[in-house]
Amino acid sequence: MRTTAMGAGMAFRDAAVAGRALGRLAVNALLPPACLRCGAAVSAPGTLCGACWEQVDFIAPPMCACCGYPFELAPAEGQLCAACQARPPAFDRARAVMAYDDASRDLVLGFKHADRTEGAPAYAMWMLRAAADVLPDAGVLVPVPLHRWRLLRRRYNQAALLANALGRRAGVPVCPDALVRTRNNASQGAMTTRGRWRNVQGVFAIHPRRGRAVAGRRALLVDDVMTTGATLEACARVLRRAGATGVDAVTLARVVRPR
Repeated sequence: MRTTAMGAGMAFRDAAVAGRALGRLAVNALLPPACLRCGAAVSAPGTLCGACWEQVDFIAPPMCACCGYPFELAPAEGQLCAACQARPPAFDRARAVMAYDDASRDLVLGFKHADRTEGAPAYAMWMLRAAADVLPDAGVLVPVPLHRWRLLRRRYNQAALLANALGRRAGVPVCPDALVRTRNNASQGAMTTRGRWRNVQGVFAIHPRRGRAVAGRRALLVDDVMTTGATLEACARVLRRAGATGVDAVTLARVVRPR
């Protein structure tokens, strides 16, 4: 009887797998996979075409051991960039998938503002590789939050989508509401560096019922873009005060300016 039951269970699982495969084939036949950036035909959903892949500036070593700023030449192991030496960030390490520039802007803005959320699984895979040296230490993934009014308008938090997709692939728990925004501060798109730092002061707090999810664990912050690092630093300070043993960060993109 047990053998028969096991055989039936395996047959059911095989049928389910076959059904999902047929479903994907049907969807692909009706809606052929398109490049996440330009919309050209590609072989699989959630990918870039060859031309777009060549244009995107993916960040790889050598880089600053702290903030992940890319170096042109390989420095000594553990070397910090001039900015991190002059003013150590509140987070321990930050990593990013790609430079935020003309080639990646459409990808990021489409995902952030235009409901192009189908890219989240692919972006999570890219983040998995970009954060390969920090993910093994992570005890919990924490997305940078949106204010509730902005979340209502946008209908989704792009950082939370990335964190959930990354958590599934990395096997790390996600606490999507560990952090909250206490006020609806202005968008930072057109602000100066100093303005960005002032804009996020006192904006973030630990959710009253999520402190235990952070205390005693190393937190990995997840966001879409790192510009000056002001948002990540503000979040890192709050997580440390809540008892996090350390704070790292990973973003889909980062601004790379000459230093």
